[in-house]
Amino acid sequence: MVEIDEDNDDVPMPVGELSLQTIAMPADSNADGDIFGGWLVSQMDLAGAVCANRLARGRVATVAIDSMVFLRPVAVGSVVSCYTTVKDIGRSSMTIVVEVWARHHSDAEARKVTEGQFTFVAIDENRRTRPVPRTS
Repeated sequence: MVEIDEDNDDVPMPVGELSLQTIAMPADSNADGDIFGGWLVSQMDLAGAVCANRLARGRVATVAIDSMVFLRPVAVGSVVSCYTTVKDIGRSSMTIVVEVWARHHSDAEARKVTEGQFTFVAIDENRRTRPVPRTS
């Protein structure tokens, strides 16, 4: 649940639960010092898997990246935070929206840098789909 600050409602805030936080390192960048998009997608996949694992109470696999949009570059040294929101739960699948926010030490404000929608499926020990447990 997102709390609304009525005194500062024009400041964008992350939506969802913080599922992963890391620092963008030089090895993850291109020659211009921007972080590779593929590295960000990898972090998003990990964050989505954290959320899906919790929902599925076990092993999951990524089956699709349904949408992806890059909004701004990420600089080396930025703290990268991935927030997840469950969009839908099917019999064995889970659709999870992942927002990524980054804050560089030279800038006090975190900024949304990308978002995407990922689909995961719950799988069993034989790597076959299984139902997502329903909470009571």
